[in-house]
Amino acid sequence: MTVISSPANPRISKLQALHTTRGRKKSGLFLMEGPHLLEVLLDADLLPSEVYYQPALLQRTSEGTALLERLLARLAPQQLIEVSDRVIEAIGEVQTSQGVVSVLPLDAFAAHQTRRPSARRPCLLILDGLADPGNMGTILRTALAADVAVVLLTPDCVDYYSPKVVRAAAGAHIALPVETALSWELIEERVRMHCAGSPRVLLAEAGSKHIYYDQDLTQPFALIVGNEAHGPSQAAHALATLPLSIPLANNVESLNAAMATGIILYEAVRQNLTV
Repeated sequence: MTVISSPANPRISKLQALHTTRGRKKSGLFLMEGPHLLEVLLDADLLPSEVYYQPALLQRTSEGTALLERLLARLAPQQLIEVSDRVIEAIGEVQTSQGVVSVLPLDAFAAHQTRRPSARRPCLLILDGLADPGNMGTILRTALAADVAVVLLTPDCVDYYSPKVVRAAAGAHIALPVETALSWELIEERVRMHCAGSPRVLLAEAGSKHIYYDQDLTQPFALIVGNEAHGPSQAAHALATLPLSIPLANNVESLNAAMATGIILYEAVRQNLTV
């Protein structure tokens, strides 16, 4: 089994490059940090290309000890790399490392995103220029929980494989179908297919006179959520068939994008439970 003790090791330098979009595109790899995400991977029968771990940190808990035993049983020796405290901190982004970082190819989830049971899923979610990785990850996690059909990302969204997005999504990357960097022409095509030729495109926009819970969310529809600072783009407005808003009291101008998305998605869940 390989052991790396110095952050100056060339392999570690290559891993640190995966914290940037450019580095991920160049290598075709990305990182998933922490034992929880690794457990989700193994439960989905997805084996990382490599796992870097610090045994003392990982074995502080019984769960970490059990995870290490799973890794030793499932991964080939060359895939499991023991590292020092300094190295695991150099690889990861979180302030206090939990002792393990996994390396995966960018296309790792393509086949697994189709493994949800067949079901009627009325909502197609479109994220238009979403910039904050925490918001993106939280929305992906919520979309999976609310059983959204597919999530479409415009090219100016934050990188889907950013470590902060991956952590906030808490495993949603594995099961939630997501198409990235789509042009508005392709998005329009996806909407038309989802809505069976009669597009219903709801645009989340503060101040609209149309309230979200007054809409029929039991029939196929698309929901567009725009950029946190600038709101929906002109292309989003052009595609939308109806703006809708969430009532706000006490002069509050708007809600966090992830919060607003969750409120609307779970109204769709509520309505569909009664169908």
